[in-house]
Amino acid sequence: GYHLCLCSLQDWNLTWHTDVPELTQCFQNTVLAWLPCLYLWLCAPFYILYLHTHSSGYICMNHFNKAKTAVSFLLWIICWADVFYSFWERSRELFPAPVHFLTPTVLGITMLLSCLLVQYERMKGVQSSGVLLIFWLLALLCATVSFRSRVLLALNQVTTLYTTFFIYYILLLVALVLSCLSDQLPLFSQAVKDTNPCPESGASFLSRITFWWISRMMVTGFKRPLVESDLWSLHPENRSHRVVPGLVQRWNRQRQKAKRLVLWNGREQTEAKGASGADEAEILIVKGPQQSKEPSLLWALCLTFGPYFLISGLYKIIHDVLMFECFCVLRRLLISFINSPDSPSWHGFFYTGLLFVCTCFQSLILQQYFHVCFVSGMRVRSAIIGAVYRKALVISNAARRSSTVGEIVNLMSVDAQRFMDLSAYINMIWSAPLQVVLALYFLWETLGPSVLAGVAVMLLMVPVNAFIAMKTKTYQVAQMKSKDGRIKLMNEMLNGIKVLKLYAWELAFQDKVSEIRQSELRVLKKAAYLGAMSTFTWICAPFLVALSTFAVYVLVDERNILDAQKAFVSLALFNILRFPLNMLPMVISSLVQASVSLKRLRTFLSHEELQEDSVDRSAVSVCVTKRWFPVCVFSLNVQIPEGSLVAVVGLVGSGKSSLLSALLGEMDKIEGTASVKGSVAYVSQQAWIQNSTLKENIVFGQELNDPWYQQVVEACALRPDMEILPAGDDTEIGEKGVNLSGGQKQRVSLARAIYCDRSVYLLDDPLSAVDAHVGKHIFDKVIGPQGLLKDKTRVLVTHGLSYLPQADLILVMGEGQVTERGSYQQLLTTDGAFAEFLRTYASVDNNDSGKTQCHPPNMTERLSPPNMTKRLSPPNMTKRLSPPNMTERLSPPNMTERLSLSPPNMTKRLGAGKLTEADKASTGQVKLSVFLTYAKAIGVPLTVVSVLLFFTHHLLSLFSNYWLSWWTDDPVVNGTQPDRLMRLGVYGSLGLFQGVAVFGYSLSMSIGGIMASRYLHQCMLHDVLRSPISFFERTPSGNLVNRFSKEIDTIDSVIPSILKMFTGSMFNVLSCCVVILTATPLVAIIIPFLGVLYFFVQRFYVASSRQLKRLESVSRSPIFTHFNETLLGASVIRAFREQKRFIGESDLRVDHNQEAYFPSIVANRWLAIRLEFVGNCIVSCAALFAVMARSSLSPGIMGLSITYALQLTASLNWLVRMSSDLETNIVAVERVREYSHTDKEALFHFEPRSPPDPWPSAGCIQIRNFGLRYRQDLDMAIHNVSISITGGEKVGIVGRTGAGKSSLTMGLFRIIEASEGQILIDGVDISQLGLHQLRSRITIIPQDPVLFSGSLRMNLDPFNSYSDEELWRALEFSHLKVFVTGLPDKLEHECSEGGENLSVGQRQLLCLARALLRKTKILVLDEATAAVDMETDHLIQSTIRSQFEECTVLTIAHRLNTIMDYTRVLVLDKGEMAEFDSPDKLVAQRGLFYNMAKDSGLL
Repeated sequence: GYHLCLCSLQDWNLTWHTDVPELTQCFQNTVLAWLPCLYLWLCAPFYILYLHTHSSGYICMNHFNKAKTAVSFLLWIICWADVFYSFWERSRELFPAPVHFLTPTVLGITMLLSCLLVQYERMKGVQSSGVLLIFWLLALLCATVSFRSRVLLALNQVTTLYTTFFIYYILLLVALVLSCLSDQLPLFSQAVKDTNPCPESGASFLSRITFWWISRMMVTGFKRPLVESDLWSLHPENRSHRVVPGLVQRWNRQRQKAKRLVLWNGREQTEAKGASGADEAEILIVKGPQQSKEPSLLWALCLTFGPYFLISGLYKIIHDVLMFECFCVLRRLLISFINSPDSPSWHGFFYTGLLFVCTCFQSLILQQYFHVCFVSGMRVRSAIIGAVYRKALVISNAARRSSTVGEIVNLMSVDAQRFMDLSAYINMIWSAPLQVVLALYFLWETLGPSVLAGVAVMLLMVPVNAFIAMKTKTYQVAQMKSKDGRIKLMNEMLNGIKVLKLYAWELAFQDKVSEIRQSELRVLKKAAYLGAMSTFTWICAPFLVALSTFAVYVLVDERNILDAQKAFVSLALFNILRFPLNMLPMVISSLVQASVSLKRLRTFLSHEELQEDSVDRSAVSVCVTKRWFPVCVFSLNVQIPEGSLVAVVGLVGSGKSSLLSALLGEMDKIEGTASVKGSVAYVSQQAWIQNSTLKENIVFGQELNDPWYQQVVEACALRPDMEILPAGDDTEIGEKGVNLSGGQKQRVSLARAIYCDRSVYLLDDPLSAVDAHVGKHIFDKVIGPQGLLKDKTRVLVTHGLSYLPQADLILVMGEGQVTERGSYQQLLTTDGAFAEFLRTYASVDNNDSGKTQCHPPNMTERLSPPNMTKRLSPPNMTKRLSPPNMTERLSPPNMTERLSLSPPNMTKRLGAGKLTEADKASTGQVKLSVFLTYAKAIGVPLTVVSVLLFFTHHLLSLFSNYWLSWWTDDPVVNGTQPDRLMRLGVYGSLGLFQGVAVFGYSLSMSIGGIMASRYLHQCMLHDVLRSPISFFERTPSGNLVNRFSKEIDTIDSVIPSILKMFTGSMFNVLSCCVVILTATPLVAIIIPFLGVLYFFVQRFYVASSRQLKRLESVSRSPIFTHFNETLLGASVIRAFREQKRFIGESDLRVDHNQEAYFPSIVANRWLAIRLEFVGNCIVSCAALFAVMARSSLSPGIMGLSITYALQLTASLNWLVRMSSDLETNIVAVERVREYSHTDKEALFHFEPRSPPDPWPSAGCIQIRNFGLRYRQDLDMAIHNVSISITGGEKVGIVGRTGAGKSSLTMGLFRIIEASEGQILIDGVDISQLGLHQLRSRITIIPQDPVLFSGSLRMNLDPFNSYSDEELWRALEFSHLKVFVTGLPDKLEHECSEGGENLSVGQRQLLCLARALLRKTKILVLDEATAAVDMETDHLIQSTIRSQFEECTVLTIAHRLNTIMDYTRVLVLDKGEMAEFDSPDKLVAQRGLFYNMAKDSGLL
């Protein structure tokens, strides 16, 4: 240094041991001047490389840019001026030191580099540069030191050299200010196209590290509740279409690798066995995974998100090092300054300043770390949801059966969330041990080997925590299992809610759910005991470590004195230790949960997929040769000529639908080939309708071609329906088409297929749900030889015999084989089974197609009475892709019936087409009543006990630390402290009582939480089941499932732990304030001010945070609703090749959800930085006042005060975080209680009015002036109906669709309450009875055969009120005895979700068995046989005639032939009674009934 400057580099007497510190000139001219240059030259190569690979567009030259460049350029010129000045001095033989040449040259070149960087950044679209900002800041700080020296020197002697330095200093200041600002947007940037771009990318570096850029949204949120339009669009890096493909590709690579290994193993094994190679290997592929390496989802996740996540690791290391740096500063402050009275007082201020800078820098780094973690977590969640969705579209049918809808939805909601939660803590796995090691190192320095006692205690804690974590894992798995079961059952109940109400089964199912919930809560309770144990260990761990260390320290040698410096430096370290020790169990349990989720996800994503090559799409015509399918053992040879109409007929379960599935590639091909020429359209047997408008359902994502659209609507006879619907074809159709009747759904489904205009049409019995004449209209206009599809290849599965003569080819199926084939005439001449079948049933279904002319459209009734097409495929092969079950309508049969009374040209009301209510976000502060509800649910005594225990714990903790400070102030006598044993004993016992209190409050809080969640779940379940049918129509099932899964999960596990932490940190903050105020009363000046600031920041933050949380939770439901819908219609989506569009829609919904989540995590960071800053101020103030009052303070009290001050920042931070978390999560309670305020049905039981037993005894029904409407704002659906039916009569109810047939039965069962008039059964007014008293005494066979997953016995008799003999007798009469006897488990045979493993016909017969069991005096048949084949229909009718001879039977009929022998027929028209008499008389009258019979070909 001497040769360079001609003076010494450093002089400690001048710098440190003095009252006015100063740095030497040489140090200023070398180290201080070169430091920023060194920084920039080190960063430049990496930065330039980064910019080269990450271009964001191009920023045009502008004034701001020019200014930045000009300043750098001027600085360069000034540096050169200094060099020239030195040369000039040299020329005058003044010989300045070499440093005066070297430093300006180095600075000049560096300024030129900065100038070039400014321009390069502009060309790469960088709006604000962190690298240059830090450079200018460093340069300015270093120059400030020189500036001070030169000002002092300049007061004595003025030289030009200083003039250039002052100009240099001012320009540095300008450069710093400019680099704090942000440039304009680059050209071609994404943000230019966005309507509401995220301000992050355009924010300046300062704004980004302090998260200032979110402030505008926070201000908006404070002024008024945030709404969706306030949310920014996502940054492209975070959107699904960027995130998901990365994970999917890497996962597929993993699967490929695993598959290759399996094949390899397979080869080796087959060679060993000497078996025939190929077949064996194929078998092994199927069985592979048992013995093979599983594909690793974890590795795929690491490869996808690892690189970005590594940045967080870097931040974490810096943060941990800084944390101990702060501690070292504190130690110097406590030891060298306080304990040496003669040190200059500026040292104290210097240390305090250093402490403040250090803590602030630490805060900034920590928040950047969290930001990276949370954004990574968000991406992981998007990727997992996207991967699960994509998988669900290609999963094979067998695999689809192994995962219920509930489970798959849980993968998306709960398991994806687990990964997101883990991302914030995962780095603690290595960071916690690092912190522990560093803390122990410093402890060793302070207390020597005694620390080993503390280490031993810590090591003992590890196995305890590990044991707890392992047990928690097992409970976790058990709880997830119960939860899956509960959600699955809830899903089924919500889908089959109408049936539950008709059968009065709500209570039985409520008990089933409660039973599952009970087992879930038992597991939760065990987990709570473990949780209390773990809380106890981790809150007591730091104390036990301190106690054991101090005890060993003072007992080993009586000369060891516990003074303030040792005690409080150690205590500060023990507090640092507390965090990693507390975090480890949390991280471990988080890891455990994530590993459970990882396994579930891996299993699902590894499921078999449909064979892509099972159908050759490039073929010349449709043909299937020798093709086998497992289970269905289904082999056939078929060739279908192009452009022909092929009819497929056969009995129930003969494999008709399976043939179509085979052509769609939905089944596993064993051998042979299948080829289809051209694109395919498919109409499934059970119509799949989306929750969107009618028009969107038909257009199905194609471009709208209006003339073609109108033609299609006309051909499918949908025009009259559209006139009836409130908003025409813009009416929203509810989930699963709830507001359409079965026939309408089927016709919409057909219209969709026609509109899409494909070459091959596969039609699975689309005419079963429509009236005969409407069916004829559609056949003529669409399917038949003159229809819209006349040039297309059509494969029609049908039960309607009247259409067969017009088919080019008829395939007769039997047991999975084609038994006969040929044209109608050929089959009649061969006189085989088909001809025999025709002769039996032709009389029944004779539509007399020759004579009957289709009526002009305005007369024919298009609308089939609500009804679902039944699936007639073999039980095992039915479409598996429907979620829980296919009760398509949860609603009063049809919206059309309700509206048919207003004139067709009725003005469309605005918004009239809206049906479902989206989840709404409540706004404003969470009401106090919500907290009170929760407290009430816990119970007052428990609440009080918990708070008291908390208080005791913190009081004891405070007292034990005070005790420690008194101990350290004990006088030293003869080199020892006389009272140390007494001090130690009291210190230990205080700790013991603390432990007891901790255990107590942890347990009481957890148990309280469980009691609360039991109560809240029970209430919600009760409220939902008591709601009327209209509630289920309006509320999407996604919303309800979301309440039962996500919100209940929050109440189960999140709220209790947040409450625990909230109360804990509140008491912590209070005790910190008490200590600091006692020690340094001067802080009292600043605490109130900072307290107000804190409160303001917190309120300001919570206003936005709470609303963002609500928006996020509202936008979550549509993801699951859409997913549910996709699972239902997967086969249709695949047939139409629309997977891409649906994936896009799902991604959009996920992104929309993340748009609300992203600002909420940034708001968290915004808050944390501001709070930590306030906390850092408090710490610095405590230190500052301690420095000022060092003469009057005892070292013990001062140590205590600063130790507590250091904790305060963390506690305050945690308090605000927890209070806002509490507010945002308590919203779950608010949402769960929401349904307690909706309308409810009448009581189930009405004690004073219970009917006489047995009632009804005769079965007489009197209907007097009866009328009802579906909603208050709609017209009457039925009015002024008066009839009297005597006991034992058989009455048919007929009428065109919309006439009010189903509405009448709804009124009879009080599914909809009467608006006028009354119904009497055996003289008792039904409106005076409890609903269950009424519904359990009359029986209905509904048109949708709904089954629930569970045993056959449970499906027949959920209350267990019948004996086995009665069950078998009912099965015998319903022709199912043979089938059930053949099952391995007989009555205990498990039905899958929605009874999917039985065919539709079998399900219909089971519903008949239910009716036979109840054997009440009144039986209602709601078109129970509309979609079964002739034989099954025949069986059902004969059973009803024989078994219900004495009963009153009301039948809503489609097929008039079924009611021609009834005693009387009621004809309804437009909601009124038109005719009521015996069938013969009605025919003779030649009225409405006569016309209908004629249309059906019965006359």
